[in-house]
Amino acid sequence: MLFQLGAIVATPGALRHCTISGVDPMSLIFRHGAGDWGDLDSEDVAANVAAIQHDLRVFSSYVVGHGKVWCITEADRSSTCLLLPEEY
Repeated sequence: MLFQLGAIVATPGALRHCTISGVDPMSLIFRHGAGDWGDLDSEDVAANVAAIQHDLRVFSSYVVGHGKVWCITEADRSSTCLLLPEEY
């Protein structure tokens, strides 16, 4: 892992979406912690690199089925949440 994830949580909507799409939610968490940010543009990738260096929020976005699932680690590294964009 490139950074601490803290407590790992997920919204019911994100868990349901992953289950319906046949994706293990923990695989997205592991990708996030390893620096695989999913479908982010180069500007957002650069922001994540800076976030790791300066203890800021880290964000990933993954295409799952016919939608997206976001993964956000708080700046204080207290928690990482898997959620749907509309739940933000």
